[in-house]
Amino acid sequence: MPTLVAPSSQLPAGLPGRPSWRALIGLTLLVALVHVVLLGVAPMAIGPEPSPLASKFSTRTIVIAPPASEAPAPAAAPAQAKPAPPPKPRRPREPTAPRPKPAPAAVAPTPEPDTPTNPAPETPDLTAQAATDSGATSPEAAASAPAGPTSPAGGTGTSTAAAVGGEGSGTIAGTQAMKIPGSVTLDFEATGQSGASPQRGVFGELVWLQDGSRYDGRLTLKAVFFTLLNWHSTGRIGPSGLEPERYSESRKSEVASHFARDRGQVVFSNNAPPVPLLAGAQDRMSVMMQLGGLLAASPERYPAGTKISVQTVGPKDADVWVFVVGEEEKLSLPAGEYVARKLTRDPRRDFDRKLELWLAPAYGYLPVRIKQTETNGDFADAQLRKPLPAGPSN
Repeated sequence: MPTLVAPSSQLPAGLPGRPSWRALIGLTLLVALVHVVLLGVAPMAIGPEPSPLASKFSTRTIVIAPPASEAPAPAAAPAQAKPAPPPKPRRPREPTAPRPKPAPAAVAPTPEPDTPTNPAPETPDLTAQAATDSGATSPEAAASAPAGPTSPAGGTGTSTAAAVGGEGSGTIAGTQAMKIPGSVTLDFEATGQSGASPQRGVFGELVWLQDGSRYDGRLTLKAVFFTLLNWHSTGRIGPSGLEPERYSESRKSEVASHFARDRGQVVFSNNAPPVPLLAGAQDRMSVMMQLGGLLAASPERYPAGTKISVQTVGPKDADVWVFVVGEEEKLSLPAGEYVARKLTRDPRRDFDRKLELWLAPAYGYLPVRIKQTETNGDFADAQLRKPLPAGPSN
């Protein structure tokens, strides 16, 4: 009988069975999915741009000597070489010549009181005008004006001293000895009020990095699903302490300020008009560390009641903030018991915020409590929640 052989498909040698179009489509989709996942997850894994100082930060404290203030001394020396004595003997000779004044003696005393009364109002008028221009509300501005060897440091002449020194009898931050703390991370637990709703479950972090020549500081307060506050300051460490270059605040979007020192201006990213850059200017983040550096270097210079004036830059504006140094207080914080000096910045006009800082002397005057209060009563009170080392690193 003939044998029947079923026809076989003629397949080229070396190839497996019939290629499955479903397998090819599945493989293509799998490769595309892997690419999408990698592209989507990579930015999330990277997160915020890390600071370039993160890999080379220093935990050593930086001590900065006060700027040399002996430059104006030669200007005072020629003033002491008084060539005035020769004209003084000439003046008594003039009254001796008109000796026939016994008859008009009654007329002579009348102009004499008028003459001293004319310059008398001129002096207080000039003082009052200077105080008005500087924004001060008391004649103490006149006392703070001569104590301003800081005006040449600002690069803006006497106007800088008037704008800053006139705020009170305080010291312009950036003109005294400084002691910059080493790199450290502070963890905070915050409570607050937003409208009628109390805010709880808020945690914060202050990350401070410096490598001896530059610094990077960031303060954040976060709830579960949103960010309440994010202040970021970067700049260099110079003869006047911290010298910010860029400051930003961000929640959903970022708004920044730039310290254009070559032009002597502060420039804002929201196209607000630039403002003059004053001596020792800081931003809302760096001002806390600058104040701590001042007190750490020479705490005896700042007894209770001392005023420290600092131009403080925000993301959209700049203003001179006056901090009043208070007494030491004992604080009971989540991290434990601390002794701290309190510094208060009170609002001076509408929509000004109140800022209270508690700086711990035993820890290099690092901030252990930060409270900010808005004009409508809303506030955020951040208190240290993790203990600090047993002393500042040196």
